Amino acid sequence: MKVTYVTIATRVLLAGAAFIAVVQTQPVVAAEFTSQQREEIVRIMREALKSDPSILREAVEALQSDSAERQADAARAAIAANHDALYGQPDPAGGSAQADVTIVEFLDPRCSYCRQAAPGLAMLRRNDPGIRVIYKDMPILGPPSVLASRALLAADRQGGYEKLLAAVLGGRADITEDSLRAQAQQQGLDWPRLQKDMADPAIQQRLEANVQLAKTLGIEGTPAFVVGDRLVAGSDMAELQGAIAAVRSARKASGGGGSAKP
Repeated sequence: MKVTYVTIATRVLLAGAAFIAVVQTQPVVAAEFTSQQREEIVRIMREALKSDPSILREAVEALQSDSAERQADAARAAIAANHDALYGQPDPAGGSAQADVTIVEFLDPRCSYCRQAAPGLAMLRRNDPGIRVIYKDMPILGPPSVLASRALLAADRQGGYEKLLAAVLGGRADITEDSLRAQAQQQGLDWPRLQKDMADPAIQQRLEANVQLAKTLGIEGTPAFVVGDRLVAGSDMAELQGAIAAVRSARKASGGGGSAKP
């Protein structure tokens, strides 16, 4: 591969690994550098960083920005390709079907960050009735998470998903069948029926599909939110609100009206 252009004296960028932009008046094959030329390149690199340390900072910032842009582009493409898996499944949901913004939340009922996000998300929905949430249970923190997720999907069959979810997220993280039974009964759910539904293979299949979808979207942890064509990772409500506002602004700019579409 050829390294081209003006002289050996261009700015050298370094971030994690060394990035050397070497430029000369004539194209030169990199493998043909002499030991003296390589020493000169290293000297220039060191002198450049000594005289202007901002080179390193700017390089790191540029690489981070480029990486973030690539990740965002990949997320947009994955969200578009998996629209039906995100929005067309019989998942638990909360909010009006006429809401103008739909959020898809991937969560684990034992996740501490999901628990931190829950009050903020509840307040956001109280203050903004135009938001609808689709829940994708993604039990990644061991058997107790699977147990709780099965119970939540079983509770959805009784119309009690959000009630039980609030109880579970507000309770202890060391979830057991006894704690789930107590919480379900406190919420007025039929425990024997719920327990029977938890064993339905369809529920386990739904959980496995959620985990696979998360992998396809590049989701590596919980909570994660899909808002429009954007993936928001973590419990930062300000970032989530920004994504919601972006969806509405884009719809307004395109002349679209309010709807339950994402």
